Amino acid sequence: MTYENILVSAQDAVGIITLHRPEALNALNRQLTAELSQAAAAFDADPDIGAIVVTGCERAFAAGADIKEIKDKTFAEVYEEQLITATWEGISRVRKPVIAAVSGHAIGGGCEIALMCDIIIASETARFALPETGIGIIPGAGGTQRLTRQVGKAAAMDMILTGRAIDAAEALTMGLVSRVVPAGTEIKEALAIAARLATLSRPVLQLAKEAVNKAYETHLQEGLYVERRLLYATFALDDRREGMNAFAEKRRPTFHNR
Repeated sequence: MTYENILVSAQDAVGIITLHRPEALNALNRQLTAELSQAAAAFDADPDIGAIVVTGCERAFAAGADIKEIKDKTFAEVYEEQLITATWEGISRVRKPVIAAVSGHAIGGGCEIALMCDIIIASETARFALPETGIGIIPGAGGTQRLTRQVGKAAAMDMILTGRAIDAAEALTMGLVSRVVPAGTEIKEALAIAARLATLSRPVLQLAKEAVNKAYETHLQEGLYVERRLLYATFALDDRREGMNAFAEKRRPTFHNR
C-alpha cells in the first residue's frame, strides 16, 4: 500500500512506522491517523512480523492534531464524522507488541498516540504535553483516560488542566515512559527491544498484553481471574511446552508461534 504521510518498512521481524509530515512537525491530520491505523493493522496481520515500532523525526514524534483541519468544525460535524475515534484508535487495537520511539515533541495527540503503545522509549530530548485546554478543548484520543491510568489522578490533573510540558526525566519518574536513552539512540533501543520480542512466542505475548491491559479496565479480583484464565490458556500452546523443556534442558527455546 502507498502512503503519503507515513513511511513503512521492516527490519527482519520488526515492522517500522515513521510519521512523516516534517513540514508540520508530524501534526496529526485525518489522513495521517488513517494511514497509521492501516499500517499498524497490516503489520498486525503479517505472520512475518513479531513486533512494531512507531516513531517520528528528531524534532517531533508528533506535534498534536492539525488544528487547521478542525478549527471550523461544528458539533454536528465532529459528532457525525466521529472526529478522532474514527481514525485514531488503530494502534490501541493491535495485538502484537507496539513500541513508541519518541524524540522531541509529543504534544496533544502525539502524546496520546504514544500512550496507545505498549512501551515508550524516550530520547532525552522528548517533551510530553496535553495542552488542549489552552485552545478551548480537552484531550479526545484517550488522554484523559490513559494518562490518568498511567500516572495517577494528581499528575494527570496537573498536566491536563495546566497544559504544561514535562521533559523525559520527569516523564520517567511519573511513569509515563518506560525508558529514557541518550538523544539519537531511541530508535536503536526500540528496535533492539522489538527484535527481542519478535523471537518470543507471539500468542504468549498477546496473552500477556491482554492481561496487562485488563488491569486498566477492571477491579483487582476480576483482573486476577482473567490473568489466571490466560495463564491456563498458555498450557494449550506448543510454545509453552518448548519453553519449559528448553529451560529444563538449559538451552535456548525455539518458538513456532502455536
